[in-house]
Amino acid sequence: MKTKKSAKKTGQDERIAKMSFATVYPYYVAKVEKKGRTKAELHKVIEWLTGYDEKKLQKIIEGQATFEEFFQKAKINPDAHRITGTICGYRVEEIQNPTTRLARCLDKLVDELARGRPLEKILRAGE
Repeated sequence: MKTKKSAKKTGQDERIAKMSFATVYPYYVAKVEKKGRTKAELHKVIEWLTGYDEKKLQKIIEGQATFEEFFQKAKINPDAHRITGTICGYRVEEIQNPTTRLARCLDKLVDELARGRPLEKILRAGE
């Protein structure tokens, strides 16, 4: 399967960077709950990637932070490099723009949660 590769700063990179996390968050919640997973599990996944606990996450949502701000303020998990694979037609590990790569990593984690993958595997425990 041929995958798309992201350049330094494309229109898509800018669109993702300027998108409000608060507008996407309800879709994440709906996606995981529709598949029988919980909001608490989603928060655990988000906290693993970003370091945001429930309080900080709520503040980010209320503040309408963009994805760029969301990831700039985050303490990215040192094991985030273990997130690999394809999401939205892109190989996560090949995306050059850091904000876009992290947004796609989050998409990948949410997708894995919705597909029923065990939380320990999603959080790359013991890999």
